[in-house]
Amino acid sequence: MSRHLAMVAFLIDDDPELAHQHAVSASRRAGRIPVARETLAITAYRTGDFALALRELRTYRRLSGLDGHVALMVDCERGLGRPEKAIETGLEVDSKTLDTDQRVHLAIAMSGARLDLGQTQQALFELEIPELNPNKAFSWSPALFSAYAAVLEDLGRESEAAKWNQHADRAFAALAEHAGGQDELEVFEIEEEYEQESDYSPDTAVHSDDIADTESEADEADEADEADEAEIAQAPETELAPAEEVEEAPAADLESAPEDVPGEAASVSELAAAEPEAVEAEAATEAELAAATTAEISIEDEVDELLAEAGITDGPAEAEEKSE
Repeated sequence: MSRHLAMVAFLIDDDPELAHQHAVSASRRAGRIPVARETLAITAYRTGDFALALRELRTYRRLSGLDGHVALMVDCERGLGRPEKAIETGLEVDSKTLDTDQRVHLAIAMSGARLDLGQTQQALFELEIPELNPNKAFSWSPALFSAYAAVLEDLGRESEAAKWNQHADRAFAALAEHAGGQDELEVFEIEEEYEQESDYSPDTAVHSDDIADTESEADEADEADEADEAEIAQAPETELAPAEEVEEAPAADLESAPEDVPGEAASVSELAAAEPEAVEAEAATEAELAAATTAEISIEDEVDELLAEAGITDGPAEAEEKSE
């Protein structure tokens, strides 16, 4: 709802129709909130929908208990072609309960309703209030002075009407000067000064902020490169140190092996020297076994021959013949 109301305030002067659509959306979302109904009434009034505006103003008054928009209600009655009802609506409200701005706008609306009824003199009386002071200018002064001049013109008092029109113009000018609404901005063409001093060109010029940003980015890039180089320079030391320790560890273990593990070779050289001796011992053992086997065979033959000579057993030749 608040977003729609913000759009109403943004668009009400330039596009009242679109502002009214935002007000309708806000009212649909928050129909029990007075400001939503108030905004819808104002946009409806600006678009000429006086019936909707009057209905929403009455709802706003019922929800808020305030009579601040009574002048707008009177104008809505006039827009609907009911000047008598407009005067009745204005008389229902005690003007003392209104602030100055609201009271002045109510007087202008009531004067317009009197003019609708042809009551020109009464319309002039409606405007003759303490705020009708040509020596002071307030936000409502130009509208009040212009309305008073219009009634005087209807009464045929042309000179007085012209005088009050001048008061209205002077009040408007004073307010504009006070608010600075008519001040014109002075634009200084700085480009011409640069062109006279150097070969400055607006198309090729680089803004100082852009230069500063570029320099800062370049500095940051240099710092990043330096940091990368420092990391690369430090990387071999931090990464090779553990590798050296790993390579030295096996050497230390090999040197301490003869002391820690008894019965094993003290070094690789000793193991190499022990291999020939083991080979020679193995060869000698095989020769002894062969000799022993040969000796055992020869003894058995001799025993067989002796037994054969004694006639106890057959000789080797006879044994072979029997076996065949």
